[in-house]
Amino acid sequence: MKSIAVAVVACCLSVGAYAQNQQGGAASTLDQAQMDAVKKEKEKSDKDIADAKAGAKASTWMDRAKTYQSIANQYIRMDSAAATTAYDAFKKVIELDKDKKGGPGRLAKEAEEALKSQQLYAAFMQQGVAKFQGKNYADAVKSLKVASEINTKDTTAPLYGAIGAQQVRDNETAKELLEKYMANGGKDAVVYGSLVQLYRNDKQIDKALAALEKGMAIDPTNKDLVNERINIMLTSNRMDEAVADLKKQVDKDPKNAQTLVLLGQIYDNSAAKLDEEIRKMEGESKKSGNPAKKLADAKGLLDTYNSEVTRLSAAMKKQPKNADLKRQLTDVQKRAADQKTTIAQLEASAKEAAANSGAAAGNEQKLADSKKKFDSDRMMAIDYYKKAVAVDPNNYDANFGMGVTYFNEAVRMKGAVDAMDMAEYNKRGKEVDGQVCGKFKQALPYFQKAKTAKDDQEVTQNLENLQNILKQYEERKVVCVEPTN
Repeated sequence: MKSIAVAVVACCLSVGAYAQNQQGGAASTLDQAQMDAVKKEKEKSDKDIADAKAGAKASTWMDRAKTYQSIANQYIRMDSAAATTAYDAFKKVIELDKDKKGGPGRLAKEAEEALKSQQLYAAFMQQGVAKFQGKNYADAVKSLKVASEINTKDTTAPLYGAIGAQQVRDNETAKELLEKYMANGGKDAVVYGSLVQLYRNDKQIDKALAALEKGMAIDPTNKDLVNERINIMLTSNRMDEAVADLKKQVDKDPKNAQTLVLLGQIYDNSAAKLDEEIRKMEGESKKSGNPAKKLADAKGLLDTYNSEVTRLSAAMKKQPKNADLKRQLTDVQKRAADQKTTIAQLEASAKEAAANSGAAAGNEQKLADSKKKFDSDRMMAIDYYKKAVAVDPNNYDANFGMGVTYFNEAVRMKGAVDAMDMAEYNKRGKEVDGQVCGKFKQALPYFQKAKTAKDDQEVTQNLENLQNILKQYEERKVVCVEPTN
């Protein structure tokens, strides 16, 4: 999205032009005599309001309201709060002017219309502009908010008011006014983007997305809004929605390499997370082992100890004074006693495992599902990276992503080789080693291409690491078997 600063600068320029047209034009057409006449009217109004008798009349307040409204529209430098004074005076007229039945009198009705008039709206706009130009943003916002309430269909006052609110970090008011700007038909995509950023910064994701939807409805071809929606989906962990949006973009523009890369990266990151979860689940499974088998083995060992106790006891009857036999018998009896304790613990574990057999089965199913999803996401990542490379052979992100994907796959395969015992390695280890080497080698051209596209530290380190690994395989005379996919 474009920075809010862009909108601020643009609007400030517009505000400045507005103020100059109003004030400069007025100053050039009104002579000093007219200015003096207005000042006298102001002074008279201030004096009348201070008088107890005159100040109790609705007509006095009406004169005051019109005088200050004129000041606000034509001579704002005479009184920077003139619009507010006029507004309050109109309110006072309504309060004082009642007919015989208690309803609004003639002046009150006139004041009610004035409070909704274009003249008063212009007065508050002028007052807000002057405050804005003087960098008194807090008061500018107050004036512009009133202007937006007078003219409920206006987009100008809400927009300027929102910018002023952001200057004083009043984000709630800024959001309120930008929502009003949109509701009144504002069509500037930068403004929609600004509202989205405000909601996003306050972690109001649903409101940010709603604002984006409104902006995209007005300007469906705006790529900034589309990309911002995808970014929000990604950062708020709404991957399925992000993927769906990106796939729509691919359908519209299949030659956009960066969209293809982003899809590849999403699937790649998902596969990496799944790989970590799978390793953790497999580690926990190995740690827990098979309680039933452990119990059976422990009982078998106890039987061995008991048989030895029987044999040694019989030998002791024949040789009661044989110290060595006595020592052996004592040692075996202790081992048998310890083994009974071990069996009791294993029986408890086996009982617990039986009770949790459903959960264990569920964990096994979860592991199987995770492996299936991992394979699917990995292949999707490769597919989108390949499509991106086909569109743009020199694309750094696509080539680097392909290299990392193949490299990590080789690392996983090597882990399986490292876990082999000697018998298994002698049986098939060399064959698998060749496949591992081939997978490492498959990553090489992509890292090389990425380095050609952008020679940064990350790709340089990965390439050097890969070349060292391949050199070790070469020194061990391992024949690399390159895969077909």
